[in-house]
Amino acid sequence: MTASKKSNSLTAEEGPMWITADCEDPLYNRPVIDSESDHTTPVPHHKVSGHFEGTDKRFNFYFPLKSQWKGRFFHLVYPLIDENATDETLSFGADSGAYTVQTNGGSGYRVDAAAAKFSRTVAASYYGSSERIYGYIYGGSGGSFQTIGAIENTTGVWDGAVPFIPGVPTSIPNNFFARAFARFVLEEKAQQIANAVSPGGRGDPYIGLNEAERAVLDEVTKLGVPLQAWEDYTYLLGLNDPQGLLGFGGVVRSTDPNYVNDFWSKSGYLGTEQSALGELFRKAKIDHYATIIKVNRNEQNEPISLVLNSVPADLTTTGLEYTLYAAEGTPMVETLAGSLDLVTKVFTIGSEAPESVLNVIDEGTKLKIDNRWFLALLPYHRHQVPQRQGYDAWNHLRGFDGTPLYPQRPIEIGPMISLGVTGSGTHTGMIQGKVIMVTNLIDNDAYPWHGDWYRARVKESLGECYYDNFRLWYNDNADHIGPRTPRLVQYDGILQQALRDVSAWAERGVEPPKSTIYEMVDGQIKVPKNAEERQGIQPVVDLKAKGLTRIDIPCGQTVNFEAEIQVPSMACKIVCTEWDFLGTGDFTATPIGNLESVAEVKTTFTYISPGTYFPSIRVTSHREGDPNTPFARVQNLDRVRVEVH
Repeated sequence: MTASKKSNSLTAEEGPMWITADCEDPLYNRPVIDSESDHTTPVPHHKVSGHFEGTDKRFNFYFPLKSQWKGRFFHLVYPLIDENATDETLSFGADSGAYTVQTNGGSGYRVDAAAAKFSRTVAASYYGSSERIYGYIYGGSGGSFQTIGAIENTTGVWDGAVPFIPGVPTSIPNNFFARAFARFVLEEKAQQIANAVSPGGRGDPYIGLNEAERAVLDEVTKLGVPLQAWEDYTYLLGLNDPQGLLGFGGVVRSTDPNYVNDFWSKSGYLGTEQSALGELFRKAKIDHYATIIKVNRNEQNEPISLVLNSVPADLTTTGLEYTLYAAEGTPMVETLAGSLDLVTKVFTIGSEAPESVLNVIDEGTKLKIDNRWFLALLPYHRHQVPQRQGYDAWNHLRGFDGTPLYPQRPIEIGPMISLGVTGSGTHTGMIQGKVIMVTNLIDNDAYPWHGDWYRARVKESLGECYYDNFRLWYNDNADHIGPRTPRLVQYDGILQQALRDVSAWAERGVEPPKSTIYEMVDGQIKVPKNAEERQGIQPVVDLKAKGLTRIDIPCGQTVNFEAEIQVPSMACKIVCTEWDFLGTGDFTATPIGNLESVAEVKTTFTYISPGTYFPSIRVTSHREGDPNTPFARVQNLDRVRVEVH
């Protein structure tokens, strides 16, 4: 990296750009304020809106009342957000003594760094302050890539960071393709796997699976798909995802176009592997040529649908593609979008078909129907074993000597995508400030072991300074999206507390609670059941029905529930307990008396209708023990199974 003497800016000859507090970005060096306005909702604040001249990048600064402000700002990043902060983001910042910075920055961290630095100038003028202004960047999922890129490759811009639900350089596309792989093989067994891992289940998800099914479940579990996530198998398997979790397939196809032919012809790929799993792939393969016998046209004489002479006998799989071929067998277009009716043998052309494609369609033209790419992409992760050290979750795809079990493709797609999002950052772990990382234990988009992997990178880079600058908090019963189902808790509270703790750490040297204690076993993160042993800040709940995790009772019987609640010392106090006896997500708060860090609660409920129920207790803790605040409320829950006959 070299410094430009003319512009006093730091640039990178290769790799990420190194940005300092006093350097000048050659692209984002002309901030322009477009408007200023005062608002009363969601909290009183002064809004400053602007842009960087010569670019399409915009920013908003939200300044709370001077009496609220405590000399800091919070800065949320994500590749797809715009410059408009949500009411919750703005309100939380104000409640925490921070003004809010937000941009429409996209990938990387350069524009966010420029906005953060300019915000200090504007804030100093608005508040009439000459004191140092502290700043903290945070972001989840794709935003975690940006946050890590920012805190590793800048100095004096942000004083700390909270990356949450973090990805790593192998996450995309492998995490999603692996789940699509599981869907292809295990969809019909998903319900029984879910039943096995749910409260009161038999516990062993492999019972009832055949050889291929067991192998695939073992493979994706070791790769990091949380076993508990199978309870919501509809999401895990992407059953409602129109792209079937293969949305990054286009990147693979453009970067590695020869892969599909290798998959179906070369040794070491499932397309040729002589195994039960390989046979399953070959049996599902569709490679059919149909002849167009009639072209239906609209009033403008444009083709709208095609009548075919034949269709494949079995179209039980998804991911079909359609390619036009001339009568002599020459491909005419890459693919043709549309849908096929098996009964009428009519292919309806998609509305996005370009005119150049429509003009070549005629009777006698052939339409190839195949799913070769779809099937080939499913186990693509096998051929993407990372060369970089430290990826222990991939060890099951390596031999005893450490070499990959399967042929490897010439390019690792994941790190390439990661570089684009981080701003060319490579997750070195060389953080330039205080960092608390928050990772969820049932996250099947960003696997839980990602937190452990990055922790190891920070420890390698910082050495003895590691503990003085980094924490990793695991959050149980939470996934990537939020509480979509009654079995999940909201993770906003632990994220908010992490931001407050990072700011106290950077500004006053107040050490935050310890990292969560855990172990990684075959790609799965396991935490102690005791709160003091687990550490972190999340409360721990142990619920029993008549002393058991599962009971079978007749209708009309009253059940005694007992829950033991613990909060790690120095972390929080219990402020709320809520019961959901039917497992529907309809929680009812119950009084808990004096606020403590340990509590035992009991209650009863009578079941009057037959069925399988998963009653639960949800517990909320807060650092100061404030039961009324909407912010920094850390949740957890526990559930049991009640079978009513």
